[in-house]
Amino acid sequence: MSEPHPSVLALVSFLEHDVLPAIVLDTDYNILAANAAYRRQFGQDQQAPLGQKCHKVSHHYHVPCDQAGEDCPMRKAWSSKVPERVLHVHHTPRGPEHVDVELRPILDEQGRVIAFVERLTRIVIASAQPQEQGLVGQAPAFKAALASLQRAAPADIPVLLQGESGTGKELFARALHMGSPRADGPLVVVDCTSLTEALFESELFGYEKGAFTGAHQRKTGLAEAAHGGTLFLDEIGEVPLAMQVKLLRLIETGSFRPVGSLRTVHSDFRLVSATHKPLRQMVADGTFREDLYYRISGFPIRMPALRERSEDLPLLIQSLLKRIAGPSAPTLGDAALDQLRMYPFPGNIRELRNILERARLFADEGVIEPEHLPEDVVSLPAEVRAYASRPADLIQVLSHFKGSRSELAKQLGISERTLYRRLKAAGIADVH
Repeated sequence: MSEPHPSVLALVSFLEHDVLPAIVLDTDYNILAANAAYRRQFGQDQQAPLGQKCHKVSHHYHVPCDQAGEDCPMRKAWSSKVPERVLHVHHTPRGPEHVDVELRPILDEQGRVIAFVERLTRIVIASAQPQEQGLVGQAPAFKAALASLQRAAPADIPVLLQGESGTGKELFARALHMGSPRADGPLVVVDCTSLTEALFESELFGYEKGAFTGAHQRKTGLAEAAHGGTLFLDEIGEVPLAMQVKLLRLIETGSFRPVGSLRTVHSDFRLVSATHKPLRQMVADGTFREDLYYRISGFPIRMPALRERSEDLPLLIQSLLKRIAGPSAPTLGDAALDQLRMYPFPGNIRELRNILERARLFADEGVIEPEHLPEDVVSLPAEVRAYASRPADLIQVLSHFKGSRSELAKQLGISERTLYRRLKAAGIADVH
């Protein structure tokens, strides 16, 4: 490890007073210095890991991140010579945690990279360990969605969460709210599937006493209740076409009139919407307004299906069992886990929770076994069971399969990325 450049030494002194954890790296991944905030949050016994490789400290890798399947901000910053940002899971004294990593290259007088500054922000709205509430995951597909959430949360831009039913869109909406400057305000959830044309205005905008038969007192609408916070329109694709123009007006102006009132009410809220429906296709079909679509989709985030993040299954199972049963939660046996790994989960995390709730009622010995799982979970085709238990048996599956890699992954109930890794591990040529 060479002597640091004089400008790097000056930078180390400056960073000591930075409120964010920061380390200085040389161009060979060695940690040259760590500020007080880093030592407090990430140091072992508050000691800086000076002289060690950053990838060894943060990931326990023996090679740089980009050689271990991760995005490496140093590799990017070396080429771009501008700051790069990436979301990683780092090993910390508290266990694995999601960390937003910003890497800035330090240039000398000739414009050559001589060092890097890495600033770290712990992401507290999601966990990389089992927990009893909130978002949980480590899989690449989950981290991609979380990275988007982390970018969008501090802004007031409208966010559209898109994904299959049961993927956790409401949990993501809550995380967006908690990560925003409006976290101290209310989060108001509107279930658009229950809003018929007759109920839409009275529920969303409220009404005055005597506005209609049965209106015995004034009611505050959900839009007004969201003032200062976040309005979450769940399953916005279900809003009747006739009501979409009124919803558009609310979103554009923040103003509305309660039913039976002449007064105009203004509500300042951040909008988050969610849907499992193909809104673009609905726009083309004329069942969803184009202007409303563009108004709500300022920052779209795709929610991955559970089959796309199969690596997270053990982590999710531990978390869900804790949420369902608390300290008395059963454990999951290895054989039952193997069965669940093979199942494609068309109902996603919601279905997984239902399966576990049912199974734990049969687990009298405190361990969930295959016989405690629903019949449709354990009655998968023989070739799929063989594939999951012995990766080499992929050869047999492939000999009968004529479709594309994405089609094979869908049939097996896993993500394309997982399929690619298992093909490679089994020494099998890729499927096109």
